Amino acid sequence: MNYLGCSGWFYWHWKGKFYPNELPQSKWFQYYAKHFNTVELNSTFYNFPKLSTARNWYRQAPEGFVYTLKVNKNITHIKKFHNTQKMIDDFYKLGDELKEKIGCFLFQLPPSMKFDEKKLKEIIAQLDLERKNVIEFRHRSWFKQEVYDELKKANIIFCMVSSPMLPEEFVKTSKDIYVRFHGKAALYRYNYSEEELKEWAERIKKAKPENSWVYFNNDANAFAVENCLQLKKFLE
Repeated sequence: MNYLGCSGWFYWHWKGKFYPNELPQSKWFQYYAKHFNTVELNSTFYNFPKLSTARNWYRQAPEGFVYTLKVNKNITHIKKFHNTQKMIDDFYKLGDELKEKIGCFLFQLPPSMKFDEKKLKEIIAQLDLERKNVIEFRHRSWFKQEVYDELKKANIIFCMVSSPMLPEEFVKTSKDIYVRFHGKAALYRYNYSEEELKEWAERIKKAKPENSWVYFNNDANAFAVENCLQLKKFLE
């Protein structure tokens, strides 16, 4: 199954470019969900939502729609996984409230965090390996076979990225794959060409994943929407 969407859906600068000018803001999510079958929620990174909020997300999403939750920054960036077991368990409970509408849990590491074997083991030891855990490394020192092998043993999904600062490597460490498009040459402001997206579509098809999770984070000028719809067409 291909799950394709954007990293967030509430962008005022999408009005008139994706959301019709006359469409009330209260109906934006419903409009988004007609075009995409998933969204990567970045708001959970900045604020640790209440369980009641997750229940509201469940109710508002149509059948077949799934959420990926970006794990809260207190876990990944502030405490940096040091004694965060309870916080991670509490975050997983948000997914429980989403029932069949939960997709992945995205653990994004800070760019200052370099490869550390002990840190990797500390992270993995705190995760519920029955869930779809994704790790996005933002320092190039993590992009090596030793890391890929450890993730594969734990069935953790390596987050592939298209970004100006990191290697654009295709790595499969689980039955599922996960890709984030941040903008190849300009962070958040890059419009991918058809040729670039066709190349990614071929890579994804060749990998034959059980599920592919693909999110576009190049929100400027609604490029994310345009590129996601293009890739969706190429994957059909």
